[in-house]
Amino acid sequence: MASGKSVVGKVLADELGVEYFDLDKLIEQKNHKSVQEIFEQNGEIFFRKQEYLLLNEWIEQPQSFVLSLGGGTPCYANNHLVFQREDVLSVYLKAKVTTLVDRIEADEDNRPLLSNISDKKGYIGQHLLERSFYYNQAKFSVNTDDKTIEEIVTEIKSFL
Repeated sequence: MASGKSVVGKVLADELGVEYFDLDKLIEQKNHKSVQEIFEQNGEIFFRKQEYLLLNEWIEQPQSFVLSLGGGTPCYANNHLVFQREDVLSVYLKAKVTTLVDRIEADEDNRPLLSNISDKKGYIGQHLLERSFYYNQAKFSVNTDDKTIEEIVTEIKSFL
């Protein structure tokens, strides 16, 4: 969360002339509910199954596109194996915990899932530690600390 996936994904897609999709938004559209409502009404297992099914469905599309994944996506149902496919360019947008906390606090109104967490630094640090194995399965990693969106997109484009 707050690594820049959505903003970077949109700009990258525009520059490449391809469509941009956000996996969480695709799940919301399919279920006619927000991610938060899905978690509350159907539970995490249901959400993770939807995530797995849609990821694998979209990955089989014949056209090129940019797809942003939720922070937990690579950590469930062997979703991280998608990163190893020849036809997939996977990029981990990496940032320091302090950078992520600053970004989240600046955009707290749009991040209701974190509004009740008092120790955001500890919470984010723990999640990064737990998820690092999966995130590091991406083919490329881009540090987003102190970089503009344009610099990040240029770096990703250099991997193509």
